[in-house]
Amino acid sequence: MAYKVLENIDKGSVKFIEKYNEFKAEKPKVINARATISEAVINGLKGEAESLTEKALEKKDAMEIINSELIPALDNVGADFESGKIFLPQLIQSANVAQVCFEVIKKKLTSTDSSPVSKGKIILATVKGDIHDIGKNIVKVLLDNYGYTVVDLGRDVAPEVIIDTAIKQDIKLIGLSALMTTTLKSMEDTIALARKTPELQNPDGSSKVIFFVGGAVLTHDYAMKIGADYYCKDAKESVDTAKKVFN
Repeated sequence: MAYKVLENIDKGSVKFIEKYNEFKAEKPKVINARATISEAVINGLKGEAESLTEKALEKKDAMEIINSELIPALDNVGADFESGKIFLPQLIQSANVAQVCFEVIKKKLTSTDSSPVSKGKIILATVKGDIHDIGKNIVKVLLDNYGYTVVDLGRDVAPEVIIDTAIKQDIKLIGLSALMTTTLKSMEDTIALARKTPELQNPDGSSKVIFFVGGAVLTHDYAMKIGADYYCKDAKESVDTAKKVFN
């Protein structure tokens, strides 16, 4: 069953979801020529989304498409994921479709010498000693799709590298992930280093950078204990945090 999902034989992961979640999933939908970009994203239709975005750019501004079509669609998918109506395969599928739309928009903007669309710059990193980055990568896809510029430092990243990058690129928001209890100390050390780095302090002594953290071994209480500003239990909460910080 998993093989058929990975090879895209089981379209929309329908059979997999029905078997393992005791949930009667809807079959993949086919949309007509008058469908919207939002419908294409929600239903995971990559080819249709690309052509619809290209056509929309002939009449609409890039930010109008992002704000009126892409972000509402992702919000819809995120809400369905939180309520259990859809599952991780569909969440990732919709995120990947939205990514295609953003690539079409970026290509159009580049060809017209316009400034790239970005709502803010965010560092993502799996902390030193930890090589698990699947969760971080899902967060990256969603943040990319919501219009944020993600500086992905990868996995097993030392605190000094994260802090140096934050200073050099004037980063306001940093996301850290850890899957092993043994690497939580690295997460705490990274936050502590930021708090005592002069270049990352405001004149009034407050911190210029905001941290959100996540990972299977973390809890809200522990996140607050190590000095994080936000705890995000999943990728959708990471997006919600970014909205709070940059809006």
